[in-house]
Amino acid sequence: MFKETYNVIGVMSGTSLDGIDLAHVHFSIVDGKWSFDIYETETVSYDNDWLNKLQTAIDFSEDKLKELNKDYTFLLANSIKTFIKKHQLQKLDAVCSHGHTILHQPQNGFTLQIGNLPEIANHCNQTVVCDFRVQDILLGGQGAPLVPIGDRILFSEYDFCLNLGGFSNVSFEQNDTRIAFDISPVNTVLNFYANQLGLDYDDKGQLAASGKVNSELLNELNALEYYKKQFPKSLGFEFVKETILPLIEQYNIPIEDKLNTFTEHITFQIAVALPSKKGKLLATGGGAYNDFLIERLKFWLPELEIIIPDKKTIEFKEALIFALLGVLKLRNEINALSSVTGAKHDHSSGIIHNQFIL
Repeated sequence: MFKETYNVIGVMSGTSLDGIDLAHVHFSIVDGKWSFDIYETETVSYDNDWLNKLQTAIDFSEDKLKELNKDYTFLLANSIKTFIKKHQLQKLDAVCSHGHTILHQPQNGFTLQIGNLPEIANHCNQTVVCDFRVQDILLGGQGAPLVPIGDRILFSEYDFCLNLGGFSNVSFEQNDTRIAFDISPVNTVLNFYANQLGLDYDDKGQLAASGKVNSELLNELNALEYYKKQFPKSLGFEFVKETILPLIEQYNIPIEDKLNTFTEHITFQIAVALPSKKGKLLATGGGAYNDFLIERLKFWLPELEIIIPDKKTIEFKEALIFALLGVLKLRNEINALSSVTGAKHDHSSGIIHNQFIL
């Protein structure tokens, strides 16, 4: 018999490099229906040294990546231990950790999330469920997105679940099948240009709002080949580095105009991606705080009810759902949907690292 309650920590680090998100979550399962409570939460910011490493790791040699993986595993474990001690958490069933994506090349059968080495279990003195994407790639899938099964199980009252993080991704039901895919870059690009002005991010989109759309650039962005592809499809930072930024940099225009134009691109592509322009949409991720982006989204989708939830759900929904993916793995239940990733079949993904006695 499986348990009916689970006491876990979900850990997530996204491509927008905000930091390591940790969420203490309690799940209950009654008659097959899941419910959750998010208790303590925290985002551990990266210092400048780690920011630089994570931003440039895409170009690291294999040996340097191995070293980075060890160091990052230790950083994650320390962050988890500190979180547990600070909040006096006890009797945890598991720590469920995504790690941090450095390389994502599903077309080449490869993805790398650092921080998932077996040593993490001993470092933080807990059972750790992690490395959720590799198995899906081996089964011919994209390895992403993985969050949609959590949308189906925990947020079924919404017609669309939209995440506005480093990239935008959406999930929804279509003909009793969960559909999900990455739409476009978001904060990976917006933060890049805010950084050029000495800011961590464009607060509420105020800089973007002060600029104007460059129609020629907007048309070029909207014409990119990725947007013509059918799902399943996913994006990595490679797309930003090799395609998006070189295209934008061809235009000698103010940063405010680049931000404005790219925000228009983001919201237009979201509107195009949704099969229906009516219903309820849940918006989470850092982009949900970007008032200008949400304003432009409402412009393109005037008949859609856009719901911005409570702060914990906005900021920690992905950590929450990776906590759920870990619990599903512990139960040996499906946590990756082939309809979403393109894998050969649904499966229970991830690796369980138990503590070993030295």
